[in-house]
Amino acid sequence: MRTPEELISFTCSALDEVRSHPPLVQCLTNSVVVNFTANVLLSLGAAPAMVDLPGEADAFARIASGLLVNLGTPTAEQRDAMVEAVTAANDAGTPWVLDPVAVGFLPVRTPLAFALRDLRPTVVRGNASEIIALAGAGSGGRGVDSSDEVDAALAAAYALAGMTGGVIAVSGPVDIITDGRELVRIDNGHPLLTRVTGGGCALGAVMAAFAAVDADRFVTTVAAATVYTVAAELAAESAAGSGSFAVAFVDALSTVNARDIARRAVLR
Repeated sequence: MRTPEELISFTCSALDEVRSHPPLVQCLTNSVVVNFTANVLLSLGAAPAMVDLPGEADAFARIASGLLVNLGTPTAEQRDAMVEAVTAANDAGTPWVLDPVAVGFLPVRTPLAFALRDLRPTVVRGNASEIIALAGAGSGGRGVDSSDEVDAALAAAYALAGMTGGVIAVSGPVDIITDGRELVRIDNGHPLLTRVTGGGCALGAVMAAFAAVDADRFVTTVAAATVYTVAAELAAESAAGSGSFAVAFVDALSTVNARDIARRAVLR
């Protein structure tokens, strides 16, 4: 088990690596959050690429540093591209993140999410209800909103880690990250993140970026969530509301540093 101090030290190193060797992150994400996700990655120092066309997704996944598959608005064409990209990523060894947005009872995205789950994502990131549903233990939340507390998803997160062989990140007031062996709780963040479209979705892209800098995807996922939530706290200090928070958050991602992380990160 890594100590919180060791994880915080790694987080600082991983952030420096993302900025000094910018990972190329292919994002197959929903139409509501494309711009915000791209700006989040750019602010951190990564390079976003919204390549989600069948016939292109395969080739790009083979050269990308990391891949995000987000099921927020899965059009027929994008669904084909997702399977294509994931298959290529697995073949090329590209780490990929699955964000099963609103999975559960919806009849199109739910079977797609299960099919993608069975292709063994490197990381799964979702709210508690999405993680429970993807593990086959529930019917999902209220659309994109969770109807379950984070701790209620703990058993499902462990089960899902066993199914995928990867890392599971449950987002909420306290984030839980586990690979089925280790578990970390991150007590950082701010409620304003839930008042900005893409606050959760963009985190999946950040996790894909951090997954590119080290082969230990448990610690890279912890690092991504820690940087993201510490930046949210910094942004909230100067924000008057959700609109100014969104701008301040993008700024904070570009300026958050090792001192901020060491001073603010609360890992258990």
